[in-house]
Parts: sequence; C-alpha cells; structure tokens
Amino acid sequence: MKVLVVHESYLQSGGEDRAVEADVHLLRSRGHEVLEYRRDNREVGSYGYVRLGLTTIWSHSSYRELTRLVTEERPDIVHFHNTLPLISPAGFWAAKRAGSTVIQTLHNYRLVCPNAVLFRNGEVCEECLHWAVPLPGVLHGCYRESRPATAAITAMLVAHRVIGTWQQAVDAFITLTEFQTKKLVAGGIPESKVIVRPNFVEPDPGLGPGDGGYALFVGRLTAEKGVVTLLRAWQQLPEQIPLLLVGDGPLAESVSSAAEENEAISYLGPQTNDRVLELMRRAAILVFPSLWYEGFGITIIEAFATGLPVVAVGTGAASEIVKDGDTGLLVPPGDSHALGGAVSRLFRNDRLRKRMRAACRREYFEKYTGERAYHRLIEVYRRALDATPSKTTS
Repeated sequence: MKVLVVHESYLQSGGEDRAVEADVHLLRSRGHEVLEYRRDNREVGSYGYVRLGLTTIWSHSSYRELTRLVTEERPDIVHFHNTLPLISPAGFWAAKRAGSTVIQTLHNYRLVCPNAVLFRNGEVCEECLHWAVPLPGVLHGCYRESRPATAAITAMLVAHRVIGTWQQAVDAFITLTEFQTKKLVAGGIPESKVIVRPNFVEPDPGLGPGDGGYALFVGRLTAEKGVVTLLRAWQQLPEQIPLLLVGDGPLAESVSSAAEENEAISYLGPQTNDRVLELMRRAAILVFPSLWYEGFGITIIEAFATGLPVVAVGTGAASEIVKDGDTGLLVPPGDSHALGGAVSRLFRNDRLRKRMRAACRREYFEKYTGERAYHRLIEVYRRALDATPSKTTS
C-alpha cells in the first residue's frame, strides 16, 4: 500500500509531531511505501496578515502541489494530520479530486473550536460547540489572544462547513479516544466517518526499576497543562516528595522560581525522549494534572509502558486512559489539595505502587503497542478504501 502523509509541523514540536513520525515509521517498518508532504509553521513569518488569513481558508500553493503529487504518485491513501494554516483544508480537496482516499487524524478539537483545546481563562470552555458560526471564540480572541487571528480560523471553519468539506472531501476521521469523538460529533463532525485509534509507543521501552524516589511531570509548561495546580500542590504537601519537571513553555520562569523556593522541586528543562523514558523507568509516579480535554496524552502510555503509575486529572483523555485505582489515581481538575493527597497516598504505599506497576504494563501490551496500532491503522485504511471499490492495494 502506498501512503502519502501530509503534515504541517508546529513551531514548538510536541506530541502531535511525534505521533506523525511514529506513524510514518510504523508503516515503513511493515513494508509500505510512504511519501511525505510537509509544511512548517516557521514559514508563517514571511506572510502578511491578509495573505495568511486567506491561506488559512484556502491555500492555493498547497492545493497545486498536492494535486501534482497525488496525480504523479497515485497513493492509495492520503493521510492528513495538521493542516493549519499553510496547507489548509484545500489539501483535502486536492487529494480527493485527484482520486485518492482521504484520511484525517484529529489530534485536537480544531474543527469545532478556533483555539483547538476547548479551554479559556483557565477552565474548560464548550461555547463554540453549540454555534454553527463559532462567534464566541472570535469575541474572546481565543486563538493566540487575537480576534483577527481567531476570525481567520473561524472563517476557515465556516467556509468548509458550508461547502461540505468534512462530509465530501474526507473519507474517514481518526480520533484518539471515545471522549474526543463525542465532543467532535457534538460540534458537527459526521459520526459515521469517525474511527477511534489510540496513540502508541514503539519500541517497548521496557519495565523500569521504579527506584528513583521521585514524582515526574513531563509536558508543555502552560496553564492548560495544570502546571499552576501542580506547583501549588507541592507547596501544600505535608512531606518532602521530590518532583522533577521536564518541558518548556510560557510558565518556565514560574517553574524555575518554584524550584528555587522549594528544594523538593527540580526543573530539568526540555529533554530528549530517550532521557524522558529513562526518568520514567526510575520514577515512582507520573503526575498528569492537565486541565483541558487532552486529545490523548502520549506521556501517559509511555508511563504505562515503563510500569509507571499515573496521578491524573479525571477529565478528557486521562479519564478514559487511566483506570482509577488500577493504573493510577484520578482527581478533580484544579484541586491542588486532591492532587497532592493522591500523590502522597501513592508515594507512601509501596504495595499499591507495585500492583499498579504490573497493571500499567498489562494495559500497555493490551492496547498501546505498535503492532496493535498498526493493525488498527490498516483497518481504518481498508474501511475507507472499501468506499471506493475501483481502488486496488498491495
């Protein structure tokens, strides 16, 4: 099977970029021919505001380039990931009109929320789910705290709803969890085209000894990731539990200050994935305090793969992935006392952690290995191809 993967890289690489690379490697390692069409958000700096806004709605350059590429290479599948802003949904039409089957993985909530995260002013926000034209997002300036920028995203969403892009130019949508699916369908994504396929970890990083005696946070240092709640929880802990934080972002300075004031906190900055997995193998607990509806949270299944129990906020993907009392503990969003209490309880209970470590490894093997992800992806491809019986694959 020949697959063309289409993706626009982010300014700061994160989970979505990693997920795309993982899928490309997954397919190639199983003998499939994989082509790639890439754009990079760093190109945005050369665009003026008007040109960028128009490109967000319909990118003529990406449409031409993808039309040529699909026409020449004749891939069986064109698999899209991020298209904002330089590829745009015009890419779907280019691939579809050139005769390919079109798949779109939805890593976030962009198609129903201008800001993509259903999060505003420190809390979950679902206002735009109930509007055909997501005007609340524009009024609040949700995207990059800019009304003009949010208006451009909104115009894109409305234009492609009107011309039927999601219904006519995309053969199947891949979502990461049932929770995410429900929100996207509530916002207008056709349920009949949605297939759930979780992220995965390959190769298996292996069970660690869990002997490091510390809790670990890995992720973007932003408000929606629950960093403020996490730091507050450590201020309130009645005992000294070492906390290591890995990542970068707008709240990096706050994290550095907290580390200077509290000797239990260590800020390691951004680290390589190999280093993160090494830290996970030795950690006692992974803390996942995210406040927004995470699309998935690869960090959680990396923790499972290394046998690391997770203390997480029970919203979004985490509420579906972490089994409370089995692979970790769930707490209410924004509740620093509950978060700290769960960490203390698990940190002190060696027997409970040992049982959870075994449960985490079982969960990884049952749901999140590369082999399981591969078979699920091929299932999605074949289901979409069945709608176009003239196609043949190998």
